[in-house]
Amino acid sequence: MRTTWDRIVHAVSFEVSGLLILTLLGSWGLGYPMAEIGTVALVGTTLAMVWVYIYNLAFDRVLVRLTGALRKPLWLRVVHAMLFEAGLLIILLPFIAWHLDIGFVEAFWLDLSMAAFYLLYAFAFNWAYDLLFPPGPVEKRG
Repeated sequence: MRTTWDRIVHAVSFEVSGLLILTLLGSWGLGYPMAEIGTVALVGTTLAMVWVYIYNLAFDRVLVRLTGALRKPLWLRVVHAMLFEAGLLIILLPFIAWHLDIGFVEAFWLDLSMAAFYLLYAFAFNWAYDLLFPPGPVEKRG
């Protein structure tokens, strides 16, 4: 299992390195000034952290109300993930369009590109983190 300190290091290193990579790729690959795409990345990350808390709390409450349990079979986990991403896309779209002074269609594609980046990045980062810093043994309880 991971210690609290290890989880903090993991979360902070994930966010900081993700912001740096996204800012560099967005600036270089999309031609936006680094400060502009960096601001979009930072605001996006901050809103995503707030949204994940609100969304998961609301989703779990609705799930318990409808089913009486928090069990999520695979199909529901897919729905959960897709609704999270759709909500985040809707939340970020107006900010991206306003901040970069672009239309909603262009902002939509940029927002979708950022979501795809984080999907691939999260997979690669977590895999690399586990290889570099293997978790400790699992303690059996009770």
